[in-house]
Amino acid sequence: MSFHLPAEWYPQSAVQLTWPHKETDWLAWLDEIEAVYINLSKAVTRFQLLVIACHDEQLKQDVEAKLVENKIDLSRVRTFVAPCNDTWARDHGAISLINEQNQVMVQDYVFNAWGDKYQSTLDDKITQHLIQQPFCQFDAYRNMDFILEGGSIESDGRGSLLTTTKCLLNPNRNQNLDKQQIDEQLKQSLGIQQIIWLEHGGLSGDDTDAHIDTLARFAPKGIVYVSCEDKNDPHYDELKQMESELRQSRDADGKPYELFPLPWPSPIRNDEGDLLPATYANYLIINGAVLVPVYNDVNDKLALDVIGKAHPEREIIPIDCTTVIQQFGSLHCLTMQLPESLII
Repeated sequence: MSFHLPAEWYPQSAVQLTWPHKETDWLAWLDEIEAVYINLSKAVTRFQLLVIACHDEQLKQDVEAKLVENKIDLSRVRTFVAPCNDTWARDHGAISLINEQNQVMVQDYVFNAWGDKYQSTLDDKITQHLIQQPFCQFDAYRNMDFILEGGSIESDGRGSLLTTTKCLLNPNRNQNLDKQQIDEQLKQSLGIQQIIWLEHGGLSGDDTDAHIDTLARFAPKGIVYVSCEDKNDPHYDELKQMESELRQSRDADGKPYELFPLPWPSPIRNDEGDLLPATYANYLIINGAVLVPVYNDVNDKLALDVIGKAHPEREIIPIDCTTVIQQFGSLHCLTMQLPESLII
């Protein structure tokens, strides 16, 4: 059937969210994070459907009421009940493949909360709840005995996958497999010709072990990536070496990628003084738009301009993620795009 992992700009049916609730780590910021989710919901439903996983029936009703209160058209929303530990849909969500007949294969990988750092047994089952919903239709399904998070992989839709050795070769994921075995597993299961392994890059405070979606992202015209020009910044050496790796990378046809360097937001710390992994690379591409995390920072506008150049055919929409970053993630981490025809 020749299924393959599409680029994020492939036509989408919907974006999936997992709504925060008081039993998650969002308790201290529940009102603030729900406001972010409302903003996300407004932006997504302008362009496509929105799918929301809700911890229980009461939350489902509460979410629908909040959406109506905020003038969001419920005909553009699909809610379903799925108990959850946390809300990072990028990593517990389904990884969906497509083929030339526009058929969809849903692949359900194991989610172990970035190497068993947190409780994840409920999150690991959310995709099972999703595929049982009447609004979800697909042509093939695979339950994968392999640990993989959506934030750890990037596809250009033309045969290349971008990832990091720090994450996918970390023994807290698939410790029984070596690099060659993981490389082959990814090529076969995702329909990929080659994998571009980045050995450098990483953000202080990032507990995903260097997810690629915090560092470098494919765009139709090349690669958008986090750069650092401040030699006094502790990230400088690693990000410069990552930049060098990206300059040397080639697509499946042997052609170099055009590079779009992103600025670096000013350091953001939480109340305990921990440095938070704020990054502009953690944006979401949807039909007709790119939703970009911003942090009330002097570099927000420059980041929006760079992403606009990389995605000139899309509207660039900033989303305030100063609350999201308090839990060491950002906008892309909260979301998972679902390909055309998967959601009706």
